[in-house]
Amino acid sequence: MSKYKKSGAKHYFTRLTESLLGKFGSFSGLISNDIGIDLGTANTLVFMKGKGIVLAEPSVVSVDSLTNEVLAVGHKAKAMLGKTPRKIHAVRPLKDGVIADFEITEGMLKALIKRVMPVRSLFRPKVLIAVPSGITGVEKRAVEDSALRAGAQEVFLIEEPMAAAIGVDLPVHEPSANMIIDIGGGTTEIAIISLGGVVESRSLRIAGDEFDECIVNYMRRTYNLMIGPRTAEEIKMTIGSAYPLGDNELEMEVRGRDQVAGLPLTKRINSVEIRECMAEPILQIIESVKLTLEKCPPELAADLVERGMVLVGGGALIKGLDKALIKETGLPVIVAPNPLLAVCLGTGRALEYLDQFKKSKERVI
Repeated sequence: MSKYKKSGAKHYFTRLTESLLGKFGSFSGLISNDIGIDLGTANTLVFMKGKGIVLAEPSVVSVDSLTNEVLAVGHKAKAMLGKTPRKIHAVRPLKDGVIADFEITEGMLKALIKRVMPVRSLFRPKVLIAVPSGITGVEKRAVEDSALRAGAQEVFLIEEPMAAAIGVDLPVHEPSANMIIDIGGGTTEIAIISLGGVVESRSLRIAGDEFDECIVNYMRRTYNLMIGPRTAEEIKMTIGSAYPLGDNELEMEVRGRDQVAGLPLTKRINSVEIRECMAEPILQIIESVKLTLEKCPPELAADLVERGMVLVGGGALIKGLDKALIKETGLPVIVAPNPLLAVCLGTGRALEYLDQFKKSKERVI
């Protein structure tokens, strides 16, 4: 082959390569982004790389009882709780922070991933999911399998306390103590973090759902009033508290069904009685915080005297919980600015370090 032909061939392949690269760049919008998921018992949030939090929905699914087909997910399904005909049932497929129904969780994840991914996406996303620190290997595998079957290319797991700490910008990689308390729907995660790892932690399967159950039982026992979980949650968020409100005690009307007569009934309740009925699970959480502090190394304990602890999760919104913790521990307590978003924001920021997850056998940082 002549020198001219060689140079011509080289020029041709150079132009072809440039053309392909240009086309690949124009197709970049079709390539899927990695996503981070806060797969919570009460709510599921999705973070898309480059876009932020793109979805926040209740972890509720409505299913056809005959065909097991998923009919609705999220807010639409939650609106059906306690109101469905016999052939449809609305369920929460996660309990205590882990998967209780594999097939329905898979259907929920598939629907949520489909919502956030571009319609013309060429590639399946890599997914980072926050999980409770106390779950078993079998439970971890169930989460991974559900996400893979729902359309993920690859699945990585991160412990919720670490994700929450990253989400609220705590300096987790510094040689100093960072304490996080994440009170979600199904679990309470308590962790002391230093140098990029969890030094001491406790995972307690007592959280928002337990508060709701206490309210349901109290209303039935005290007023013979039957209420559902949605009403209990509304009571908790409206007048629930963990510390006396002084002159600002609250009241509200509650509607339900009279347990004796079976007729609709309205009762007026106040924050004092709801605080009393929620006292036991709140006390258990506080005791777990104190046990975690007792096992903290002395040098890190000294840091916590100054830095205190950060409250995240839906439970952080309970009135006076920070004051109750301050009273019992003597340490500063800060409620995160966006407590409901902390874990999801942390998974989003951790997407930048997926290579570290691949190298880690435990798949956590």
